[in-house]
Amino acid sequence: MLLRGLSWLVLCQLLGTALNVLFFPILPGPIIGMMLLFVFLLVRGEVDAPLREAASSLLKYLPLILVPPAVGVMAYATDIAADFWAVVGALVLSLVLSLVFAGWLMQKLIERQVRKQGGL
Repeated sequence: MLLRGLSWLVLCQLLGTALNVLFFPILPGPIIGMMLLFVFLLVRGEVDAPLREAASSLLKYLPLILVPPAVGVMAYATDIAADFWAVVGALVLSLVLSLVFAGWLMQKLIERQVRKQGGL
């Protein structure tokens, strides 16, 4: 079952990379693949057991993904310090945009849940 779930994850990443090369060179392929997987799961309405098992097994290794960015920050600390205000501006802008998007998405999900329950 784990292999089937990992196959789905790799397939979505490969499709995302193919779409990246063919149509969307600005977005990274894995991000496009993640959006494809998200849309697939929204349309399907549920997460199958193999995909759930594969995702939960990969979550154990999530802290290892944060090691390369931490090393990069340490290695390029002087360059980051030189562009301090640009980095702060980018972080603040991304924070504001993600908060606005998260709030909008939460409202849409609440409205959908209310409609499903037959209210309003």
